[in-house]
Amino acid sequence: MSSEKPARSRKQANAAKPPKAGKPPPGEQGGGGGQGKGKRGKGKRGKGSPAKRRGAARERSAGGVVVREQEVVVIVPTRRASDGSKVLALPKGHIDPGETSLQAAVREVREETGIVGEPVTELGETRYWYRRDGRTIPKSVSFYLFRYIEGDTADHDDEVEEARWIALEDAQRELSHAAEREMVARAAQYLEDERKDR
Repeated sequence: MSSEKPARSRKQANAAKPPKAGKPPPGEQGGGGGQGKGKRGKGKRGKGSPAKRRGAARERSAGGVVVREQEVVVIVPTRRASDGSKVLALPKGHIDPGETSLQAAVREVREETGIVGEPVTELGETRYWYRRDGRTIPKSVSFYLFRYIEGDTADHDDEVEEARWIALEDAQRELSHAAEREMVARAAQYLEDERKDR
């Protein structure tokens, strides 16, 4: 893989704007709302924000929106939300040392869903804070659009209870975290724009 970011047209690039949300996903206990700023925005962080006040290092993760026709693959992690309920999410995970965010997204998609996908474009980045062991941790997750190549959702790892395909339209309503619903919406819009440009 020669490049982390596949080429995009100006129209397609404009479709991938950063989300406004900053709430921690279900399963990341507590936490205040993050800034939700995108990679290109400088943004401003309040003097009293948890990240600045505590000097915590930002955790970085990456994940994917993998599409097959009009479906997207989603997971139910074994880890529950803070209220004990199940979480419906996109595959994602920590970026390992030496990995790019795209490489991490490819790996996490394969490990958590059993699916191999072809990278298409970067969709954007979500940012939020969550609480762990009494500490406030800032976190960012970069998401990429993938096209399905091969694989079986039964071949997921033991951190996932279930991986399955659902309609893109359903995912925009049913995913547990608003920022992930936004990423699916961006993917759907990108694919629609791509069809119109043909």
